[in-house]
Amino acid sequence: MARDRSGARIDMVKVMNAVLDELKWRGLMANSTDEAALAEHLDAGPVTFYVGFDPTAPSLHIGHLVQLLVARVLQRNGHRPLMLVGGSTGLIGDPKETGERVMNPKETVSGWVRSIQRQVSRFVDFAGENPARMVNNLDWTGELNTLDFLRDIGKHFPVNRMLARDVVRTRLEEGISYTEFSYVLLQSFDYQQLFRTYGCTLQFGGSDQWGNITAGVELLRRSDGAHVHALATPLLTKADGTKFGKTESGTVWLDPQLTSPYAFHQFFLNAEDAKVIDYLRVFSERPRAEIEDLARQTAEAPQLRAAQRALADDVTAMVHSPADRDAAVAAAAALFGRSELADLSAEVLSSVVQELKAPELAAAGELPSVVDVLERTGVVASRSAGRRAIAEGGAYVNNQRVTDPDARLREEDLLHGRYVVVRRGKRTVGAASVIRG
Repeated sequence: MARDRSGARIDMVKVMNAVLDELKWRGLMANSTDEAALAEHLDAGPVTFYVGFDPTAPSLHIGHLVQLLVARVLQRNGHRPLMLVGGSTGLIGDPKETGERVMNPKETVSGWVRSIQRQVSRFVDFAGENPARMVNNLDWTGELNTLDFLRDIGKHFPVNRMLARDVVRTRLEEGISYTEFSYVLLQSFDYQQLFRTYGCTLQFGGSDQWGNITAGVELLRRSDGAHVHALATPLLTKADGTKFGKTESGTVWLDPQLTSPYAFHQFFLNAEDAKVIDYLRVFSERPRAEIEDLARQTAEAPQLRAAQRALADDVTAMVHSPADRDAAVAAAAALFGRSELADLSAEVLSSVVQELKAPELAAAGELPSVVDVLERTGVVASRSAGRRAIAEGGAYVNNQRVTDPDARLREEDLLHGRYVVVRRGKRTVGAASVIRG
């Protein structure tokens, strides 16, 4: 019997009837094999489900976060998660429309498996009455006999259906290897093994995986006579239709070594007004009433960016920690003169400087001039523009106004002995890292 946070027993019928409604309201459900049958299946009792992550990089990104949050919703409502990290499928790679994947060394993929398992484990509960379980498909494919695989699995896959998949049709003209062409067999085999071993009857993933997911459903129908279920989450986009989760500097990762908590917080803080409520429903666990109130505030006073602040705070605290969220908020405040830069730790300040693409300035003797720093950081377009900004009272070093056009940096201006932040006006900010020769 599931219990809520107070320890009271939950009426599972009422809860399970609400699961799909919550997923749909939060924008976490794009497709399902049979929604009515899935709802009935969820009503019938706790369901074991799985979601898979291939280790094609050392970290998951915010697109994967959508799947992790679906797993949280399902587990919170009494269902049992199997969190699969693909030690074998990661060696192959799902086919991409843009061309053949580069195969990574086995040792590299093995290290990525461990890294991603650590990330995944933070989002579901491995204790309690419906604990999550971590699984690795290398456990059942590593010693797989090729002839048995072709006889027992391959015979259930009509080639004409495999050729009809969108990604395969796209790649046929320029060529696709048998390795990537056959990826769908491996992912389907995962569903069969998890069904047989753990009684798993629901798989979900991104909508770009829908062909692979439904192939697993069909395999189980053909091989075991089983009726199992699948659902897919939508691809999140920005208002212009482009993919959400990319910045000028690249992918937004969950690993703080690849995307700092400050940069992560800033990414969500810059969400568009037109999409921020959609993102809140997906990425925040706030109740419906709070999100609807934030939608009202955004409509009435978008300049206050209340929804963006709530989104950035919630996601950063969940993916990193409340302390990292607080540090990111403090860094942004200090950067724009609302608090002291000197109060930021070296680690936080370093991430801010990195996000600002700070140049390194060599200083063998005396420190560079303020005008030089303003120009080198891109805060002004030229030295003359830098002198003009100082003369007009709009130039700052570490939030202190500079009044002398000939001023140079001082030793005490180097935060943590290295960093300096410059600003023109209220919003144009840059930073530099000074290297002493």
